[in-house]
Formats: sequence, C-alpha cells, structure tokens
Amino acid sequence: MNKGGAGGGTSGAGGPTAAAAAAAAQKQKSLQQRVDNDIGSIVDNFSIVVNVARVQAADSLLKLVSELKQTAIFSGFASLNDHVEQRSEELNKQAEKTDRILGSIGEDAAASLKEMESHYYSSVVRSNQHLQQ
Repeated sequence: MNKGGAGGGTSGAGGPTAAAAAAAAQKQKSLQQRVDNDIGSIVDNFSIVVNVARVQAADSLLKLVSELKQTAIFSGFASLNDHVEQRSEELNKQAEKTDRILGSIGEDAAASLKEMESHYYSSVVRSNQHLQQ
C-alpha cells in the first residue's frame, strides 16, 4: 500500500506542476506572438517612415533641380544680354568708323570733282567746243 499511496501521491503532485508548466508555456507562446507582432509592426512602420523620407528627399531634390534650372536659365539670359550689349557696342563703333570713312571718301570725291571741273572748264578742248557753237 505504501507503494500505491506513494504512486498516487506523486501523480497528484505531478498534475498541478504539469498544468502550471503548460500555462507558463502558453503564456510564453502568447508573449512571443505579441513580441513577433510588435516587431512586425515596428518593421512595417519603419519601412513606411523610410519610404516617406525617400519621397520627401526626392521632392526636395526635384525642387532643387528646378531652382538650379531657373538659375541657369536666368544666368544664361544675363550672360546673353551682356554678350548682346558687347556686340552692340562693337557694331556701333564699326558704324561710326564706317561713317568717318564714308565722309572722308565724300570729301575726296568732292575735291576730285572740283579739280576735274576746274581742268575741264580751263581746258583747250572745252574752249574749242564753245567757240564752234
């Protein structure tokens, strides 16, 4: 009887310990699932944050590129305006030089014409033609 009683006592004591171990294992499994879910949620949220940061960075870069293009265009216009002004000054100087040369040619032509008229009116050929009429 002793053995039976001892065996019955052991099985009675083993029951509550097994139930506590099963409950602890269930609780640990539940906690691990919560941890897994929380980690998954953190990873998902982090992925969303990274994607939002990428979108914001891309938007910022697009704005920067747009500003750089505008700056390049306006700088291009400024340098183009400078070039046009410089070329205009060069052409104005060339026009003034041409006017001076044309004035000089006109004066030379007038002097030459005067000299030729003087020779013509004082020439023998003209005198002879005038007398024959």
